[in-house]
Amino acid sequence: MKEAENQPRAAADRFDIEVSPIRLLEEIRSLDDKTWEKLAPRYGVANPDPPWKVALAATCECLSASDVLPSLDRRRAEDRLGETLYRETPAPEQQVLALAHTLSRGLMTEEDLARRMNAVRARLDAD
Repeated sequence: MKEAENQPRAAADRFDIEVSPIRLLEEIRSLDDKTWEKLAPRYGVANPDPPWKVALAATCECLSASDVLPSLDRRRAEDRLGETLYRETPAPEQQVLALAHTLSRGLMTEEDLARRMNAVRARLDAD
């Protein structure tokens, strides 16, 4: 075996985002009334930052710290998806869609993603 084959691949080589649409995320993206800008007033919230912003940042940090999804790779994927599939999506929602898209392209299945989203939806609807 060559010495180069024993070396870990560079982050950019390990992770190349596929830009094809994901049915589940396309359904969510197309829901115009589900942006934080439109949901906040409905729930009487004046804070312009969505409540999930801190959890999203923490998730990204944990994925990076464990080298599951290094920050640079995640940002590249987020930029690429933001320029293509999620171009028309507002910034906070664009970031969460890009992360879900990235995770469902090899780090978890679309079925796993759907189950987790349903669990969150059930908790929100229970209130």
